Amino acid sequence: MDFERIPTVPTADEVLDRSFRRAAKKMQMKTNKDRANEDFVRAVSSAVHDRLVHIIQSFPIFEEQPPFYVDTVEALFGIERLKMALGNVGWAAMHTKRMGWEHGGPRIRKAEDTATIRRRAVARIASIVHQIDDDLHFLNEARNVLRKLPEIKEDEFTVVIAGYPNVGKSSFITRVSSAEPEVASYPFTTKGVIVGHRYEGRRRIQFVDTPGLLNRPEEERNPIEEQAISAIIHTADLIVFILDPSEYCGYPMEDQRRLLEAIRARVRVEVPMLIVANKADLGAESEAEYSMSAQTGKGVKEVLEVVLSHYREPTPRPDEDAPEEETEDSPTVQGWEPCLRPSR
Repeated sequence: MDFERIPTVPTADEVLDRSFRRAAKKMQMKTNKDRANEDFVRAVSSAVHDRLVHIIQSFPIFEEQPPFYVDTVEALFGIERLKMALGNVGWAAMHTKRMGWEHGGPRIRKAEDTATIRRRAVARIASIVHQIDDDLHFLNEARNVLRKLPEIKEDEFTVVIAGYPNVGKSSFITRVSSAEPEVASYPFTTKGVIVGHRYEGRRRIQFVDTPGLLNRPEEERNPIEEQAISAIIHTADLIVFILDPSEYCGYPMEDQRRLLEAIRARVRVEVPMLIVANKADLGAESEAEYSMSAQTGKGVKEVLEVVLSHYREPTPRPDEDAPEEETEDSPTVQGWEPCLRPSR
């Protein structure tokens, strides 16, 4: 996953401050003041341009990410919004570079007062960079979230745990895998998608613990719920849907059944689903295929054995062993369209 490599995105002032300091060092080495002013403009322009291009190139091409991450990014930020922000940074990079050539070349050489031209050029570069300050802040916020997304491997057998909040998903996955989800006594007890693993000999099974999903229209779901739906659709080789017949979770069985049917309608036909009733120690009856108490551990081993019985070797990705194809050189700045302007 490329998100982990995204460095901190600087603010407009940080970009300019670093560029000015680099340019000032070069200027101090010049004895000719006019030539020093010319070189200062070029140095600032080049430093700002390179820093902005580095920001753009540090973000991955979203369409090339696995489907889970594509849907997650769309739910959390909107891919078009991210691409627009990167496009605006590209616009600023292009124009700061142009400032360097226009004001750091023949124009400043022919000027009677090169210091004035230098100040004007630097002011215009600073103005351009400040126009994208909101975009830089947005990209850094996105970067901070994206780097924390769990790594879900496409080439591992994946078991997705689904159901309403507080039905016992976190307790179950804690017992059967390495994950240690944060548990609290309020809805959405699992914050984000948590991944745990279990080793059976040389086999490694990937457990994905989803946030509590509410049975409501898609347009009313929040980003965390959409993230869970994405995990179910795109990563599951097996789904364990947990019911709480005791209704201590705060949701009636009728609503839980509706959610079960809604998920059934969205998953791939070839993905099996186990229906498990939790909180068996409370004595509530259920039509579920299996029963357990994730709190006491009763029945968990039996459910896990059924889960393991569905294990199958992951199918290798078609391009894993294929030789890399030669591609045409791509533009220096991915996602950069010169026509873009900051939307202010």
